[in-house]
Amino acid sequence: MYRMLLFLACFGWSFVVQSQQAAQSSLYMLNPFHWNPAYAGMDFSLSAIAGFRTQWVGLEGAPLTQYLNAHVPLEILHGGIGIKAENDQYGAERNSWVSLAYNYHLALGPGTLGVALGGGLAQRALDGQKLRTPEGFYLDNILDHRDAILPQGLAQGMTATFEAGLFYQTEFWETGFGIRHLTEPSIDLSTFQSPLERAYFFQLGFHVELSRMLSLRPAVFVRSNLIQTQTDAGFMLRYNETFSAGASFRGYNASSIDALVVVAGLKLSEHLQLGYAYDVSLSPLKQVNNGSHEILLAYALDKVFGAKKLPKLIFNPRNL
Repeated sequence: MYRMLLFLACFGWSFVVQSQQAAQSSLYMLNPFHWNPAYAGMDFSLSAIAGFRTQWVGLEGAPLTQYLNAHVPLEILHGGIGIKAENDQYGAERNSWVSLAYNYHLALGPGTLGVALGGGLAQRALDGQKLRTPEGFYLDNILDHRDAILPQGLAQGMTATFEAGLFYQTEFWETGFGIRHLTEPSIDLSTFQSPLERAYFFQLGFHVELSRMLSLRPAVFVRSNLIQTQTDAGFMLRYNETFSAGASFRGYNASSIDALVVVAGLKLSEHLQLGYAYDVSLSPLKQVNNGSHEILLAYALDKVFGAKKLPKLIFNPRNL
């Protein structure tokens, strides 16, 4: 019980006003389309990713996240299309969404600009049977929160949601900006309206060839709702197109420092790659958890769709 109370206090968890609406991820360098629809088709290959994250291992009610996405370039549409989905469960709350996106590719200067729009559905569920209030009555099979807002059982709802993004890439660097929940819709959970606040994602990365066998890929990832902001800054070293290793640091000041992340990648076959991240917790929650694990499996057809192929990308999941 102490662990759960500390979790709620540190995490700032509020079911009615705000919750963890954008799931955490440490493999942001390997999965740009998840955060930005303007990456669809930008690696000029049919690409698909499946991932799983267990956060704050050992802490009751901590987040569990699964995600899937796939995208492909289509010359006939002068761009690419993609689909992505995520399911995020933490405590009594579950958030799921799915989105379809179209990305228009435009040659601009030394690189290519992607301009994307996407839309889909978002679902939120709150299991009132997992909640307890100080004034509530809980005996045998009787559950009464004595609260006019919190549900006694399962409350769930669904709404349409939209996203947009820009992504620009050259041979040596790339940057992107994505927005999720453009219209800030609300989900009706019967006893209250649960908002999906607008979220912003920014990416910047570079590709530095150190030698014929070794390359360096530094990157920065920023997430914000314009009230709270979190940053990740890291790098990956890639050896012989087969093995990658790197690290990332989450946080930018004393109050936002969250984790030190170790990242590794391995090419399993011609088309299949594996990525893994382990978070060493640095926040107050380090007292009650054993870190976080995330694993990602990426498939790339490695076939060019269209008249020409873009330069190698920093964030290309084919090159872990």
